[in-house]
Amino acid sequence: MVKIFFKPILREAVVIAILGAVLAFAANALSPKGLNIQRNYFPADISSAAPQTNATPTRATNTVPAEENVAARLKEKGLQPLNSAEARQRFDDPRYQQGLIIFIDVRNAQEYEEAHIPGAYHFDYYYPGNEIGQVVAACQPAEQIVVYCGGGKCDASENAALMLRDRAKIPGTKLFVYTGGTTEWKEKRFPMEAGGRNSGKSVDESHGR
Repeated sequence: MVKIFFKPILREAVVIAILGAVLAFAANALSPKGLNIQRNYFPADISSAAPQTNATPTRATNTVPAEENVAARLKEKGLQPLNSAEARQRFDDPRYQQGLIIFIDVRNAQEYEEAHIPGAYHFDYYYPGNEIGQVVAACQPAEQIVVYCGGGKCDASENAALMLRDRAKIPGTKLFVYTGGTTEWKEKRFPMEAGGRNSGKSVDESHGR
């Protein structure tokens, strides 16, 4: 008797529960403040959604051109940098022919013999003993002294200028460093001389062209 009595009650309870759920979902759907049943209101890992505050900052890229870095370094050491236009201006200056402006090539003897700026003195920075006397004698009456090497990463011109200033006591106000060197001079197709100083032999002639 007891089992027969409980069966209709259980059926009624299930029906009421189903009707209640249907009405609840309908009311939630119609309400503007209803809950989004597809949303996960209790995520398993909250920290994964949080923004990363300890990320390593991106390192700024150095966009300063290399020639500007070299010029800044020279100025810090009290030297005066020249670009190709400024070096050519001094080469064309009438004072160059008078010995009041001089160029000094500080590369090795072989490089100098193959091609150098016409009229430039040779002064091998690494073996200065052979030419130091002649170079210092030329520097003393000169108003401007342009020192150069191969350019680019070559720092022999910088070191030679410092040697002339600090050891030979040539005033720093007269010393200039042509940062582009022979590499840039050649690229500009400026005149170059082969052999000894003032040989009058152009590089093209020495190559049989």
